[in-house]
Amino acid sequence: MARTIFITGASSGFGKACAEKFAAAGDRLILLARRKDRLQRLAEELKNDHQTESLILAADVRDQTAVTEQIEQLPAAWSRIDVLINNAGLALGRDFFEEANLSDWNTMIDTNVKGLLYVAQAVAKKMSAQKHGHILNIGSIAGKEVYEKGNVYCATKFAVDAISKAMRIDLLRHGIKVTAIHPGAAETEFSLVRFKGDADTANQVYNGFKPLTGEDIAAVAFYCAGLPAHVCINDLTLTCTQQGSSIHIQRD
Repeated sequence: MARTIFITGASSGFGKACAEKFAAAGDRLILLARRKDRLQRLAEELKNDHQTESLILAADVRDQTAVTEQIEQLPAAWSRIDVLINNAGLALGRDFFEEANLSDWNTMIDTNVKGLLYVAQAVAKKMSAQKHGHILNIGSIAGKEVYEKGNVYCATKFAVDAISKAMRIDLLRHGIKVTAIHPGAAETEFSLVRFKGDADTANQVYNGFKPLTGEDIAAVAFYCAGLPAHVCINDLTLTCTQQGSSIHIQRD
């Protein structure tokens, strides 16, 4: 029987790669992102390539009311969610603490922490009622080790780590698995967003080494979500072979 997989930030990067991976396995998808046009194109591609059924939710995870209402009002046929991939997030700016843009800080906190919480709680309520489910929160190696000019981005990802640990404990009584996946350097739209469209600077981030890809993260998420019911990978950090920590990368 096909599982129902709920993916946030589904229109690009890790989210899109996860959608493609789970669709190829025959799962059906609830796809949430801000950009409805991208979601529609993705849903069409998945339908054509894998005969996948998708439900589109166009919303910004920062909008508590919109997120909560859309999840609460899911059609009956889509209300049993087997897996949540809580992926929506971003970095904005790479500045020293005293020079950072407060708007960037607010956007990261509202998306990476509050948005993750809004989605997770709304979905957890459904999973608690059905006594079944698996939540995968996508964090970052920046949630394990702070680096220069990472300040608030790192703080938000440390929060994802702590929230995942708290969720794992609180949801035990409902039989819900919680997994936190913390990727290292990965080449998606991440750096382009962080440097606000400056492609030259963004591309330099990945010079001299082979970074992770969205497909790598999707493969890990798929593996974690496919383990036997009594097995849960709680916390997982992955990097490319040339990365040893958040700041140590062996470049060619």
